[in-house]
Amino acid sequence: MINKLDSIVAKCAELEKEIADPSIIKDRDRYKKVMQEYSHIKEITDLYEQYKTLLNEIDDAKTLIAEESDHEMKEMAKEELSGLEKQSDKMEHDLKLLLVPKDPMDGKNIIMEIRAGTGGDEAALFAADLYRMYSRFAETYKWKTEVMSTNEIGIGGFKEIAFSISGKEVYGTLRYESGVHRVQRVPATESGGRVHTSAVTVAVLPEAEETDIKIKNEELKIDVFRSSGPGGQSVNTTDSAVRITHLPTGVVVTCQDEKSQIKNKAKAFRVLRARLYEAEAEKKAKERSENRKSQVGSGDRSERIRTYNYPQNRVTDHRINLTLYKLEYIMQGDMTELIEGLQLSASQEALREG
Repeated sequence: MINKLDSIVAKCAELEKEIADPSIIKDRDRYKKVMQEYSHIKEITDLYEQYKTLLNEIDDAKTLIAEESDHEMKEMAKEELSGLEKQSDKMEHDLKLLLVPKDPMDGKNIIMEIRAGTGGDEAALFAADLYRMYSRFAETYKWKTEVMSTNEIGIGGFKEIAFSISGKEVYGTLRYESGVHRVQRVPATESGGRVHTSAVTVAVLPEAEETDIKIKNEELKIDVFRSSGPGGQSVNTTDSAVRITHLPTGVVVTCQDEKSQIKNKAKAFRVLRARLYEAEAEKKAKERSENRKSQVGSGDRSERIRTYNYPQNRVTDHRINLTLYKLEYIMQGDMTELIEGLQLSASQEALREG
C-alpha cells in the first residue's frame, strides 16, 4: 500500500504542474478532467501525510516506552500509544477505501425513472412521494432536477415519472437506488384502516453524452401526436408529444410534458441515450464478472431493495441489513445515512474482491 501511495504523491506533483500550465487552462475539457483527477488524488495525499505523521508519533511513543525508566511516564506513553494505534488503524482503513478505483461513471449526471408497480393508485401516490424525496435530497447537494416525462393519475400520483439530476458525483451517490421499493401503510383511500403493501420500481440511468453512444437515424422510428393529461383528455391542440422507438432494441421513449415538439424530442433523445448506455454498461459489467454479485445488489430492477413501513416509522435496506426508525425525515430527503451505508458497503466489497 505504501508504494502505491508514494506513486500517487508523485502523480499529484505532476498534476499540480499541469494545472499551472497556461495551455491546459485554455483547453476547458482537459482542464476539467485534470482538476477532477487532482481533487480525488489530493484527498488521498492529504490523508497519507496525516498517516505518516501518525506513524512517526507511534515510533516516538514506542521509543519512549523502551527507554523510559520512570514507571508513571512509561504507563502514560503506553496509554498514548494505544490511542495512536487505534487512530492509525482507522486511517489505514480509510486510505484503503480511497484507493479503491473509482467507477468512471460515478461523476455522470443521471436520469431517474420511477414507475408504480403493484398497488394501483396507492403505488402511484408512493411514486410521487419518492420523487419528492429524491428532489429534496438533490436540493441539499445543490443539484439541479428537471422533469423529462410524466404519466399522472388524477389524485396527485404518477404511474411513471422520469427526471434528470445534474451536479457533482450524482451517479456515484444515487447509483444504488435502482430496484423495487416497497411501502407498507394505510392508504388515504382506505376507510377500514388496514395496512396495504405496494411497490414502486426505480431505475437510475447514467446520462450519456452524444460521444458515449452512437445512434443511427435509420435505427429510429419517430412518431408525433397530441399530448394527453390524466384520464386521457387532450391538453394540447398541436402534435407536440414525441415517441421514439429504437428499432434494434425495441426501447420506446415518450415525452409530452413540453408544449414544444422540439423540446420533447430533445428530452426523449436524452432518455433514450441513457437507457441504451446503461444497457451497454450492464452488458460489459456482466462480461467482467459473470458469477459475481455485489453485496449491495446487482442494480437489477426486479430486486426488492428497501421497505418503507409507515406504522413503525421504519425504513429497512435489505441489501445491507440497515434499519432506521426515521422514515418521516428520510421522506423529506434526509437520506444521507442510507446513502453512506450503501457506499461504504460497496467499497468494502470491492476491497475484499481485491
